[in-house]
Amino acid sequence: MARAHWGCCPWLVLLCACAWGHPKPADLGGQDVRNCSTNPPYLPVTVVNTTVSLTALRQQMQTQNLSAYIIPDTDAHMNEYIGQHDERRAWITGFTGSAGTAVVTMKKAAVWTDSRYWTQAERQMDCNWELHKEVGTTPIVTWLLTEIPAGGCVGFDPFLLSIDTWESYNLALQGSNRQLVSITTNLVDLVWGSERPPVPNQPIYALQEAFTGSTWQEKVSGVRSQMQKHQKAPTAVLLSALEETAWLFNLRASDIPYNPFFYSYTLLTDSSIRLFANKSRFSSETLSYLNSSCTGPMCVQIEDYSQVRDSIQAYALGDVRIWIGTSYTMYGIYEVIPKEKLVTDTYSPVMMTKAVKNSKEQALLKASHVRDAVAVIRYLVWLEKNVPKGTVDEFSGAELVDKFRGEEQFSSGPSFETISASGLNAALAHYSPTKELNRKLSSDEMYLLDSGGQYWDGTTDITRTVHWGTPSAFQKEAYTRVLIGNIDLSRLIFPAATSGRMVEAFARRALWDAGLNYGHGTGHGIGNFLCVHEWPVGFQSNNIAMAKGMFTSIEPGYYKDGEFGIRLEDVALVVEAKTKYPGSYLTFEVVSFVPYDRNLIDVSLLSPEHLQYLNRYYQTIREKVGPELQRRQLLEEFKWLQQHTEPLAARAPDTASWASVLVVSTLAILGWSV
Repeated sequence: MARAHWGCCPWLVLLCACAWGHPKPADLGGQDVRNCSTNPPYLPVTVVNTTVSLTALRQQMQTQNLSAYIIPDTDAHMNEYIGQHDERRAWITGFTGSAGTAVVTMKKAAVWTDSRYWTQAERQMDCNWELHKEVGTTPIVTWLLTEIPAGGCVGFDPFLLSIDTWESYNLALQGSNRQLVSITTNLVDLVWGSERPPVPNQPIYALQEAFTGSTWQEKVSGVRSQMQKHQKAPTAVLLSALEETAWLFNLRASDIPYNPFFYSYTLLTDSSIRLFANKSRFSSETLSYLNSSCTGPMCVQIEDYSQVRDSIQAYALGDVRIWIGTSYTMYGIYEVIPKEKLVTDTYSPVMMTKAVKNSKEQALLKASHVRDAVAVIRYLVWLEKNVPKGTVDEFSGAELVDKFRGEEQFSSGPSFETISASGLNAALAHYSPTKELNRKLSSDEMYLLDSGGQYWDGTTDITRTVHWGTPSAFQKEAYTRVLIGNIDLSRLIFPAATSGRMVEAFARRALWDAGLNYGHGTGHGIGNFLCVHEWPVGFQSNNIAMAKGMFTSIEPGYYKDGEFGIRLEDVALVVEAKTKYPGSYLTFEVVSFVPYDRNLIDVSLLSPEHLQYLNRYYQTIREKVGPELQRRQLLEEFKWLQQHTEPLAARAPDTASWASVLVVSTLAILGWSV
């Protein structure tokens, strides 16, 4: 699942709980740890003094005749992670949490964030800042209306507001005699000045053909074919999400933490291809690969990244229709295209095409998961030997599993910040240890590991929860019910084109039966050496319907505040289902290959169908991973694998078919006729 992985999730600004993130912790809205009423004020040593930077920002606001200035937490491409030079809100406030919006007026400054970050914000922000424990544009606008005078102007960087977010602010301010003002020069950047980290400048490189599902020329032709078939006859497709351009041209770089992207836009027409990026970062070989020296329909013209707005505005002067995906297009581009010349969909044709992997891409992703399983198994074996010694902590463990992944073939680093959580920390939202703050791993506690890797052939994400001692009866029951939910969704057969939200309840049913639940979504898409959370696949209401060739995670969990957390996450491929009668039905093929913790499974809760599924899955793990361990002479790990994939034998006590009860009950919950 990953830490703060709402990204590739463009609605984070508006919906801080973008369904598949971690559960929210218990209400942390206690007394502010700061005391700003004393003289001098009492502040934690971790706060950042922002007086100078705020004074300078207000001077810039005065030059623009602004009463307020909005500072979002994103970058110009709605990236899940943002580069250091885009961390404007963190720099101006001192608050480094991944979600939160800052607003500065001439007299006040405030931050809005959700419960995951309340304590962190209080410990990092000085008394210049108010903390508002709510999210969304509505409370921000309500505050603005009380703080700025009628006739006031609210400034914003149009490249940092999505179309939806801009519309939300604009609608809320209508009739208030306050005006939104788009300012393309970011005022925080002006204040930040020479201290601002530089834009990344590492080479942009082409993936080897062995690691791509299609050539870039084939992909371009496919998008152009969709343009020709579109009823509104767009003359161009504009790509704003970095993963779109990276996928289209089979190019990668390292501008964004954990994601192999580079700052770019693409404008594709039926006769030209314009890639907006830093040309100096392309080697002569890569420029040749892109046919950049010619001007034909299959020649990629490299134009300066900073010129995209002006270039789009100039192109829009002609008799054109520009096709955009509104989820990833920022207002800075949107505002220069006349509305009658826009063709809009929620997602661009590239985003939709990328969601369905072809046979080669499927094979590549599966291969990366085999090697990833080797790294995770090596780590679990090492933990079994070293945790009892009392020498392992969460941070050193996270470093080691990252190291094991780095030793795998085609590795390109982790796909997100490893969640290594022992005991009560596993129940905390978005927990990741640091060198300074971490807990020892103990044989007496549960341990949750949520981690993943980037490989040239695929991106991985897997979660396993283990216990090396004697778990309580409740821990075993909760774990087993989470496992049942994972199995029930993984083995489900459902009609083609079914939305993920319609089947998501199958992962929760076993927990619901016992009055348990989890506060996050059940899965997300995953890319081929791209996003670890690849939109728009998943089980949320705003995800697209399931289709053959998609990959999604399946990750139910349970979290007991202050005690432990459980999550079991696998990546699965959507495949055609074999049914008794002809029809178009789908199911899932799990491609994560690490066994579950036998020590935590209460087999009495498992039906014969569950046991059959588990044993078949364990046999698959043996067949896929066992030979790789033997080939590399990892004999201790091979022995561990054999032991942990021994067939399970038990029968659930009731004679009713669990599967039948599950289907009928869940369909009733969903309101389907039965």
